[in-house]
Amino acid sequence: MEVFDIFLLEAILNGLLLGGLLALLSLGLNLIFGVIDVVWICYAELIMCGMYAVYYLHVQYHWPLLAAMAAAVVIVAVLGVILHQFVIRPVLGAEPINQLLVTGGVLFFLQAAATLAFGIEFRNLGVTLPSIRLGEMSFSAARLVAFCVALAGMLGMYLFLSRSYLGTAIRAISQDRAIMPLMGVSPARIFVLASALGGALAGLGACLLVLQYDVHPAIGLSFGPITFLICVMGGLGSMAGGFIAAFVFAQFISVGGFLFHLEWGYVLAFAFFIAMMFWRPQGILGRR
Repeated sequence: MEVFDIFLLEAILNGLLLGGLLALLSLGLNLIFGVIDVVWICYAELIMCGMYAVYYLHVQYHWPLLAAMAAAVVIVAVLGVILHQFVIRPVLGAEPINQLLVTGGVLFFLQAAATLAFGIEFRNLGVTLPSIRLGEMSFSAARLVAFCVALAGMLGMYLFLSRSYLGTAIRAISQDRAIMPLMGVSPARIFVLASALGGALAGLGACLLVLQYDVHPAIGLSFGPITFLICVMGGLGSMAGGFIAAFVFAQFISVGGFLFHLEWGYVLAFAFFIAMMFWRPQGILGRR
């Protein structure tokens, strides 16, 4: 029984580490929806682009890893701005279903473009971090690094949104965008800024994921649905709700996978999501 408790504790702690990464991924998507009121269904494909950027800059062009990661964050931030300017902005006044279809089209476009450009091979960064042992428990150093960087990124975003003028403008326009032009704030500029920040967070997520997973054109399918469900369960546009939902979702995956099987962990997580939608359809911290 003692060994069982140790391994159960290991599963709980691994769930916490996974939750930090999922919370970072959901933060960018919630930021964009809260400000622009458009869900980027293709958000995970921006992460895929960032993973390819890190891989090619580091492996093919021999950039230092940290420099490649910094460049990837900038590249995906620029992609976020391009996506807003040429895809999202023209449909801001359209029906929500049309906005979803447009970003869904971008999802398939980016997948197909990545397949044509890079092939279907699984590519590994070639960076192996050692496991960390704590008694009989073992933890991935890559996942621990990802957790720490994710928390630092979320803390930095919180300080930016709460302490800076631009952050205050972003929060204000997410609460009442109709009155902000009367206060001298340009919604168009804030939309571009939010898209760049959302893209940068996707790039940061890509830097953390590429340490743990192979990159391939369909990698977005592994994280895109989960990220979207976390945002919905937390309350679309609610960054605090997404933070809570990410850790809840990660615990179902990790502990459920330990008690039963990895696939059953996902089944339990999705079943909990469905039950939450019946009980609280607006999400944990969402508004009706």
